Amino acid sequence: MVLPLWIYPKIDPTWVQTIIKEFNIHPVTAEVLAARGFTNLEQIHEYLYAKLPNLLDPQLFPDMDKAVERIFQAFKNQENILVYGDNDVDGMTGTVLLTEFLRYVGGRVFFYVSNRASLKQSPVYDALDYATKNDCKLLITVDCGITAANEIAASVHKNIDVIITDHHEPTAKLPHCIATLNPKLLNSTYPDRNLTGVGVAFKLAHAFTNFLISQGEISANKVDLKKYLDLVALGTIADMGSLIGENRILVRYGLKQLRKNKRVGLAKLFSVCDLKPGEITPIDIASKVAPRLNSLGRIADPIKGVELLLIRDPVMAETLAKELDLNNSERQKIERKNAEDIENYIALNPQILQEKALVLISDKWHPGIIPIITARIAKQYNRPTIIIAIDQGVGKGSMRTIPEFPLLSYLKENSSLLENFGGHDFAAGLSIKEENIEQFKKNFILAANAKLQEQDIITKLFIDAKIHFKDLTFDFMESLNLLEPFGNENPQPILYCAAKQIWPPKVVGKTHLKLYLEQDDRLLEGIAFGMAEKKNMLSKKNLNLQIAFTPHINNFLNKSSIQLQIRDIQITQPDK
Repeated sequence: MVLPLWIYPKIDPTWVQTIIKEFNIHPVTAEVLAARGFTNLEQIHEYLYAKLPNLLDPQLFPDMDKAVERIFQAFKNQENILVYGDNDVDGMTGTVLLTEFLRYVGGRVFFYVSNRASLKQSPVYDALDYATKNDCKLLITVDCGITAANEIAASVHKNIDVIITDHHEPTAKLPHCIATLNPKLLNSTYPDRNLTGVGVAFKLAHAFTNFLISQGEISANKVDLKKYLDLVALGTIADMGSLIGENRILVRYGLKQLRKNKRVGLAKLFSVCDLKPGEITPIDIASKVAPRLNSLGRIADPIKGVELLLIRDPVMAETLAKELDLNNSERQKIERKNAEDIENYIALNPQILQEKALVLISDKWHPGIIPIITARIAKQYNRPTIIIAIDQGVGKGSMRTIPEFPLLSYLKENSSLLENFGGHDFAAGLSIKEENIEQFKKNFILAANAKLQEQDIITKLFIDAKIHFKDLTFDFMESLNLLEPFGNENPQPILYCAAKQIWPPKVVGKTHLKLYLEQDDRLLEGIAFGMAEKKNMLSKKNLNLQIAFTPHINNFLNKSSIQLQIRDIQITQPDK
């Protein structure tokens, strides 16, 4: 069992006092803000209180004017428009957003989502074929296209104009098209790089709305853009978008929209997930809703995800939601089988853990499932990880990494070995001919071994603040809520303290532990998910512990109590 290294915060007490005085918040919440690297009061105010009017002007995208003018031309000439999205939740939600919005303001809009089962090397070719068949003169990509320069060049010969909306890192060769909206372009003046694909699509809708109003084409109260924020929240959370900056505002207001439960398809999907829409959280979306939608892109037809989000008929919506649930169960079966295979291989070949990167290859694994497993393995072993599934001589690879080893510079250096690649510094995908895999693997491991130190691959637990049991009150929980929504780059705070275990823990749900903890005559329960194997270690009464945890409110039988979600446990020396 690998024990994480606790990284304690370095906090300036004077700065903490300044935060407390300015915002009148709980001292521990102020310590969390200080630990998270906020250095001035303006940053904190924006983080805590930013509202929709604080969103950036979409015109800050360099090509936004060109995109808006070309869409308006399509409206004037009654041209058919194809919205073409990636096959994950970010792509699906962005596709729904632009399709629904452009139809609402008078556009003739078709939609298409890439399918992994496509026989073509690049799904962009499928989208171009679809556009041609439906006489679409304008193609708008969502969450894809930035690395498809060659494919998009083919659109010229088909007399189709292309607008790219994407958020992935560009490669050296940019597609030649009408407009490229991507906050990660080298020459982009857009201040927030962290928007997801659906976020960029929302910005395009916002800019087009502003344009139509300025031209007198529609009245200012014709379009309520807030009604699309449920889609933005869903796609941003599912795509692990950083919940800082604009994403934080979009998700905060998008969750309010989701809780209103206006979409029939989502209502049926929430029902299938046993979720109460009025209480939906980012964790619910990431753990229950997104996997069901993503299962379509992994093992079935992602177009059904778009249809579910667009649908108005409750009966059809229920049928589709149940189909998604069945797909997800099938996906889980395949994933379990592939994950067991991978874990068995690592157990039988422990020498691979002597390297500072993991590269695992097989023709037995499902290419749609490996991104989930790659993320888990990279986290479990805290190493840059590539898993490649080979099918008919071509490997489809998924990559995840640690902060000390960004991926894109390595991928660019080895691009001659690859057929295609794309993504971010910390999550990327690739395709590679089977004969090039061994060289690629060798280069990757050599690069990781050269760059990473031993301490880089030690699993770390970043602590935010120390707290005492007496401070764990409902008022404090209210103060902590100011930091929501929690998610990527804005995780739930991890607090720590000393506590005594007053009697041995109990195994619940086969894999979890319930702990009974005391500090200064106050008793609290802790739940340690997935830590049942620590039961023997903790079998004595009156053990002195150091616990790292996230507090949460547990509602059971109409009674609320504060419970500690245990993140790690250390046994300390007994008091003398």
